[in-house]
Amino acid sequence: MSERTLNLEPRLYRYLIDHSVREHPALRELREATAGMPHAGMQISPEQGQFMALLVRLLGAKRTLEIGVFTGYSAMSVALALPPGGRIVACDVSEEWTAMARGHWEKAGVAAKIDLRLAPALQTLDKLIADGAAGTFDFAFIDADKSNYPGYYERCLALVRRRGLIAVDNTLWSGAVADPGNDERDTLAIRAFNDAVHGDERVEMSLLPVGDGLTLALKK
Repeated sequence: MSERTLNLEPRLYRYLIDHSVREHPALRELREATAGMPHAGMQISPEQGQFMALLVRLLGAKRTLEIGVFTGYSAMSVALALPPGGRIVACDVSEEWTAMARGHWEKAGVAAKIDLRLAPALQTLDKLIADGAAGTFDFAFIDADKSNYPGYYERCLALVRRRGLIAVDNTLWSGAVADPGNDERDTLAIRAFNDAVHGDERVEMSLLPVGDGLTLALKK
C-alpha cells in the first residue's frame, strides 16, 4: 500500500513497459523513427498511447479530435482503437512533421480514418462548430502550443458530446508547474490552465501522473 504515486525510477519504468505495453509494430516503428529527431520529446510515451487507446475503446468512441499531431503516434494509437468507420479530425500546422505521420499511417492501414487538417487549430475547431458539429465528438486530445490551451479546451468542450472525454497533455510540465520560481511563459500558461480546469464545474476531472501529466475532463 502507498498513500502517494510511486516515483518511477528507470528500473521500475522498464518493468512497467515490459509488463503493460502491447505496442503495435507500426507504433513501435514510428516511435523509433521519431526518436532521432530534434524534437523527439514532443512524442507521447507508449504507455500513454496505450492508455488513450483503452479510453477510446471504453467510450465506444467513433468520432475523435486531435490538436497537435507531430509525427502521428498519438493519432495512430487512437485510430487503431477506433472501430471500422471511426474518424479522427487531426489538427496541425507542420507540413514536414505530418508528412512523416501520413507515411506511417498508410503503412499501418489507418490513413483513411484520419482527416488531417493543416491550419491553425483554432480556425479548424471554429469551422467545425460553425458547420454544426457541436456535441458530435466522443473524445478529444490536446497536445499543442500551451498558450492556446484555454481556447482549444473551450472549443473541444463545445464539440464533444455529453459524457465525452477531453484529454490534455503536458499538464505537469516536467514538474515546473510546482516550482514557484519558474515563471516561463509556457509554465505560467499551464499553471493557469490547470487552475481553470480544476475549478470547472462543467466537467468531472482528474490530473494523472501519466507521461508529462495527463488531465482528463469528462463533460457533464
